[in-house]
Amino acid sequence: MDPTEIARLQQYLCAKFSLENLTVRGRANKDDSAEVYLGEEFIGVIFRDDEDGDVSYDFNMAILEIDLPERLAN
Repeated sequence: MDPTEIARLQQYLCAKFSLENLTVRGRANKDDSAEVYLGEEFIGVIFRDDEDGDVSYDFNMAILEIDLPERLAN
């Protein structure tokens, strides 16, 4: 992804999730994806899909069970 595309994705995600400290960063030697960070914490990868001239993006975020709260708050 080029810097303009990465900046557009970052602007979209920051607005969508109301987060100012979310950043999208290019990946070394990869032009089909970018990394997503919350502050300095890596949270996922965005993949670019350019099939049949229609561009879409797939955001993948793994959530470890250990990171979930032990039980739901009432």
